[in-house]
This record gives sequence, C-alpha cells and structure tokens, in this order.
Amino acid sequence: MKIYKFGGASIRDAVNIRNVGRVLQTVGYADCLIVASAMGKTTNALEVVVARYFSAPASLDQAVQEVKDYHFQIAYDLFPQSKAGLFSEMHALFEKLNHFLSANKSPNYNFVYDQIVGYGELLSTLILHHYLESCGIDNRWTDSRLLVKTDTTYRDAQVDWELTQSQIRSEIRSQVLHITQGFIGSDPNGFCTTLGREGSDYSAAIFAFALNAESVTIWKDVPGVLNADPRYFPETTLLEHLSYQEAIELAFYGASVIHPKTLQPLQQKEIPLYVKSFINPLLPGTEVSKGMALSPQIPCFIVKKNQLLISLSSLDFSFIMEGHISEIFKCFHQHHIKVHVIQNSAISFSVCVEDPFQQFEVLRSILSKQFKVSYNEGVSLYTIRHFEEQSAERILQDKTLLLKQVNRETIQMVIKE
Repeated sequence: MKIYKFGGASIRDAVNIRNVGRVLQTVGYADCLIVASAMGKTTNALEVVVARYFSAPASLDQAVQEVKDYHFQIAYDLFPQSKAGLFSEMHALFEKLNHFLSANKSPNYNFVYDQIVGYGELLSTLILHHYLESCGIDNRWTDSRLLVKTDTTYRDAQVDWELTQSQIRSEIRSQVLHITQGFIGSDPNGFCTTLGREGSDYSAAIFAFALNAESVTIWKDVPGVLNADPRYFPETTLLEHLSYQEAIELAFYGASVIHPKTLQPLQQKEIPLYVKSFINPLLPGTEVSKGMALSPQIPCFIVKKNQLLISLSSLDFSFIMEGHISEIFKCFHQHHIKVHVIQNSAISFSVCVEDPFQQFEVLRSILSKQFKVSYNEGVSLYTIRHFEEQSAERILQDKTLLLKQVNRETIQMVIKE
C-alpha cells in the first residue's frame, strides 16, 4: 500500500478539498490509505476552546460555535444541495463534544486537551470522505482511535506498537481506499490521545510501518523539502534527495517539513518518504530513502523562534558536576521542557530550550533552590547543517549572539533579534 498524508493547508477550505480529489485522480489512489490533519487552523481554534473551558467558561459556547461555523461553511460550499448524511454526522460530532464539555469531571488539562482537540481530525476526514464519495472515489472512513493504541501520556502519547500493528492489520484492506485521522489515537481505556503537535506525519509513518507500505507521501504547499524555511529566508533551494540519517538530523534540529518522530519507523523498514506539492503533484519533490546522499550538497538552515536561553550557576561557586546535571535534566523531563542546545563550564550550565506547556515559571522556582538562574526569553535558535562561515556571518548581521556551538557538520547559534 501507499500512504498519502494531507496536512491542514491542503484541506483548509472547499477549494483545497476539491484539489485533493484532483491530486488523487492525477497520481492514482489504488491500494492507498489517506491520513489527514485538521483543516487549516482548526487545532488552534480548538485550543481556544480548551483555554476557555478552564478560564473563561462564559465564552466557551462562542469558541465552539466558531469551530462549528467554519466546518459547516466548508461543507455547504462543497454541497450547495444539502447532503443530509454528512450534516447529521457533523452535528453528532458536535453533540459529543458538547456532552464532554458539560459532563467532564477531570481537572487534568492535558487529558481535557486531548478529548477536545482531536475533533479537528474527525471533522476534516468526515468532510473529505463524503466529498470524495461524491466524486466517484469510493472510500471508507476509518477511526484511527480504534487502531493507534497508546499509553496515557496525554498530548505526547507513546505508541503501543504491538497492539497498534495488530489493530491496523486486522482492519485495513489494501483493495479499499481508507481515509483516517492523523495526530490521534486512544489509551487503554478508550480515551482519545494525541501524538504531539504536527503529529499527523508520525501517524502516516505508524500506518506505513504496520502495513509494510511501499511508500509514504506527504503533500505540502511547497515543492518538497527546502534547504531553509521560506518564511525566514528569501532564497531557498529544493533538496532532491536525502538519506534517512540526514533527514533525521534536520528533523532533530527542528526542520518543520518532517516531524521528528516520523522517520525512525520508516527507516526501520526502509520505506521511502516523498514530500511533494499538492499544487503541482506531478513534480518529483523530495525523496528520503536509504543511502541517498544530500543532493544538492548545500547548507541547510533551521530556525526555532520563541526559545528560552537558561543559564544556571552554583550558589557557592562550586563545580557543576554530573549529579547536578542529572537533577537538572530530571526537572526538564518532568516539566516537558525540550532541550535543543547544551553548553557547560566549570561553574555554569546553559541550555536553549522550548517550553511548549508553559512550565518555565514552575521549573524556575524549583531550580532556584539550588542554582542561580538567569534567562533570556524570546530568543531564536539558528542551526546550519553543512555550514559555511559566510552563511553564519549573514545570519548574525544586526543581531546579538548569546551562545554559539560548532561541530564538524553543524553550527548552532542562539540569537537575540
């Protein structure tokens, strides 16, 4: 089978959903499984629902209504002559969402988040399923929560690979075009879990691994994997070929085109990954596969914004030893702080980190009992793979360098812009 993954940009409105139909008719869809994300910025909108559930319940209904209006408008645009089956199924999903909001007793933010945010993928795949049916593309809507089984680490669930493979292999048939959801699974009690933001790519890899797929194709609004993010760099170059190792390095450092967890299961079974344009689906795009050299061999730029640079030093000017570092990293792990750069000297320890769950203030109060804590908020981390001195110098123009780290292939710079 082939796995096709369509992200939020590719299905953000009726025009783009129609384009998915054209892409499938152009490249073929025999023996395929489609993994789809939530539409457009739906995940962000559902995060607003979560926030209001906890802090502004008076405006909760309005936040839900905005999500509902957005999806129903897309459905109306696709089906001007009302399609009763689709609309009744969409109403049923919103009834389930509202029932959870009114009946839930759990104060666990991460649990509530996963029960709410997953509706984005359920709605998008439902609309896509009905639209493709109307185009004569027979398909089966499949609930990935029944197939991708995880633990109870809400918002960053860990996959139960043995059970997930068993479920997928028992339900997915190669002769049928299946449409399922990225990003979501379920825990042993049947509650929805999510695989981390941008986790739909990872979902595609999970299905590919379980099905021994021929390939995975991620359909994007760019021609493939570029050597830099066009939002930050005016000139970019398409990378035609990447090895798994190179792609994993880029993903590890934060390249946004491929999710960090996506590549490991594909590499294990040597399943090639293609990143292609849903605007021009016949273009070759980028191929990631075994043993492929980086082509062309040029510097690759990765930017991570809104980072924290934290510097810790001992209160009594004693050395920071392995035991201290172990305690520090235990705190980072417990508070879901993601570490991207580490630099230490005899009496200080600096890290550039990401704080996705806004836990830094809690962490700082804990660390301050043992260390002097200083920090810079809102810094940017620039990583250049296969760097040249000139490329690093260009980035530093009119910026303040706070930390720099260099090895043979890679330079990382924490910068205040």
